[in-house]
Amino acid sequence: MTIQERENELIEEFSMFDDWDSKYEYLIELGKELPKIEEKYRTEQYKIKGCQSQVWLHAEMKEDGKIYFTADSDAIITKGIIALLIKVISGSTPDEIINSDMDYINKIGLNQHLSPTRSNGLLSMIKQIKLYAIALKTKTN
Repeated sequence: MTIQERENELIEEFSMFDDWDSKYEYLIELGKELPKIEEKYRTEQYKIKGCQSQVWLHAEMKEDGKIYFTADSDAIITKGIIALLIKVISGSTPDEIINSDMDYINKIGLNQHLSPTRSNGLLSMIKQIKLYAIALKTKTN
């Protein structure tokens, strides 16, 4: 499945909810389904800078040439946000990740329902995901 197909799937899932309370509940559920990060990656080195909450993100390129992410956060909404990003991006090639515009975040309306500090954190998460993709692409070339 492509990033675009996963984005469309999420947009459709979010459209089933009538209000933002329900959407936040779904976001929290996504956080509970987040692939667990190994304890050795819950360190300062893997912490995303710019997030008010603590968020750890690890990326690994597998033999199939795709990047797989694991993450965790100490805050339930933030954990849901990183899970939302990983659900779309994980299992994609570096180029697919680098070229992704992540427009689904706007289409589901998430950016309009976040506090300024969470919005900054979201941008930091996206930036870190793209930096991992660039670094892993460079490493394999």
